[in-house]
Amino acid sequence: MSNPDTIQLNPEPSVHQRYSAASQEREPALCCPVVYDQKYLEVIPQEIIDRDYGCGDPSPYVNEGDVVVDLGSGGGKLCYIISQQVGETGRVIGVDVNQDMLELAKSYQQEVADKIGYSNVEFRYGKIQDLALDLDLLADTMESATAGMSKEAKALELIDLPEKLRSQSPMIADNSVDCVVSNCVLNLVAPADRRQLFAEIFRVLKPGGKAAISDIVSDEDVPMDLQKDGELWSGCISGAWREDKFVDEFQDAGFAGIVIDKRQEEAWQTVKGIEFRSVTLLAYKPSSAPCMETNQAVIYKGPFESVQDEAGHVYPRGVRMAVCDRTFAALMKAPYEGQFIPVEPINPIAPEDAQPFDCNVNRARDPRETKGQQYNLTIQSIGEDCCGGSNDSCC
Repeated sequence: MSNPDTIQLNPEPSVHQRYSAASQEREPALCCPVVYDQKYLEVIPQEIIDRDYGCGDPSPYVNEGDVVVDLGSGGGKLCYIISQQVGETGRVIGVDVNQDMLELAKSYQQEVADKIGYSNVEFRYGKIQDLALDLDLLADTMESATAGMSKEAKALELIDLPEKLRSQSPMIADNSVDCVVSNCVLNLVAPADRRQLFAEIFRVLKPGGKAAISDIVSDEDVPMDLQKDGELWSGCISGAWREDKFVDEFQDAGFAGIVIDKRQEEAWQTVKGIEFRSVTLLAYKPSSAPCMETNQAVIYKGPFESVQDEAGHVYPRGVRMAVCDRTFAALMKAPYEGQFIPVEPINPIAPEDAQPFDCNVNRARDPRETKGQQYNLTIQSIGEDCCGGSNDSCC
């Protein structure tokens, strides 16, 4: 274990050094045991499999045709698995700041493409907390943009160049990705960059898109002496979030529908009595559409007396609650699908006729709002139609 007094809370040098070495020779201490679907591994070269380091498998959460970004893609194993799942119409972008790992991943691109019959994977050189800045583009542009300039002019140009590239040629564009995945990489990011990390994940996702993140969390706060240990940080220990704070990071960034989908029962490692284990978490980017009144309602089925979502909407069990069209649509899809009974208006409101809906107010929906104030229909069922059967005794 390295001397904690000599290492500050900038884990990048120790992380870079350790993963560069791990790209050349397998280091078992960098990963938890993970079982992947064997059929996706058959086309992946053994060298990539041997140099893969992770703690979970977020690949089952992608869909055919998705555009997927893999944060900290390393040797490319997860990218090559997902490339088969999204199919020829999908696309996978691996992002990593370690050139040794990127070189390993890129060296087998053509071989994997030949085996699966199409090429839909690309790898980008960049930091996962700065998905707008392509470091390859930055390096190339620096040389050409400053040719023939004076020293002073060159300095001024280089100061503004990164921000100019982020704006004009972002590595990953806003609202362009269906799913962001990561396998045991977020905890390697320095604390000072973590707010930006989650903001970037949120930025690149399309409204309705999701993050599927496998990472290491702790059951207690990691003390400062462990945080200053570079070996423990690069080993996915010292940078672990406390498990509840990990969830908070997604909510603070604006995500909704956050689900802890998998949680390792037994601790992966225990250090000074603190347990570290793998979790896989899903989080969804809400729609940015305005809230409009369309006379829709939802009924929460239970089993809890009531539930509350990230926007502050409260749903008492069994009560038809008024919701806007945006919330209604969200509750009919993952991860809420099946938990609410939809109540549609008898006479739908056309989008051009819909009025703004105040989502800050929780209220029950009067049935007459859904049916219409003039609704006065009478229906009687007798005989064979009673209760939907032919037995007169059913009623």
